[in-house]
Amino acid sequence: MIDPKIESALAAALRAFSRYNSFDATQLNVAFYDVYASEDDFLSKVDSLDAVFDDYSEMEALREVFFDLLMINFFSADVKKLEDDYLETKEWEEIEEETLDRGTELLNLLLYLNECEDEDIEPGLEDYLKEFLLVDEDEFQDEYRIYEPVIENQILLESPVEEIGRVAESLPEDSEIKEIFYPMMCFFQNTEASEEAKDIIAENSINKDFDMAVFSILESFI
Repeated sequence: MIDPKIESALAAALRAFSRYNSFDATQLNVAFYDVYASEDDFLSKVDSLDAVFDDYSEMEALREVFFDLLMINFFSADVKKLEDDYLETKEWEEIEEETLDRGTELLNLLLYLNECEDEDIEPGLEDYLKEFLLVDEDEFQDEYRIYEPVIENQILLESPVEEIGRVAESLPEDSEIKEIFYPMMCFFQNTEASEEAKDIIAENSINKDFDMAVFSILESFI
């Protein structure tokens, strides 16, 4: 099964990636659709997803982001055909353990955007940090550590996109949020960006194909 929102996000990401890369990623739309819509179990889908990326090295930058989408699709579509308490079973616990090193922080952000839609809440960075990630709570200090660059730079939402790009580039390479910092901050700055605004975001990106693909995914979730 595939969630219609995931289907839209995949297509949007492939279009955006292709626009800023010499490789036409849109040719893989059917291949990715088949992976996500498959009736296979989750780990088999992961293997199928990896097989597509293994065959098309030009797409490598999006491998873990598409894993995040696969996980979201599992939560929103696949899990409906399983037992109600499946996410509390030993089987799912083992899957989580096996895929512990997969994906990016985009997963949390997409879960948040789904929650915003469910509860009819306008997405906002402060709400994401404090109400969803609970970074102010003592028991969530891992989240605080990961998102510290975001917490310290919330003022960027009032700054030109160029400044967001400058800060994104200056983050340490081992920062767990570095990869999606730029598209995430640009998204929260302008959740209804015009084509002109998106052109400016692309102009100030270091990794245009990746950043605009991620930005397009985020747009698909609101």
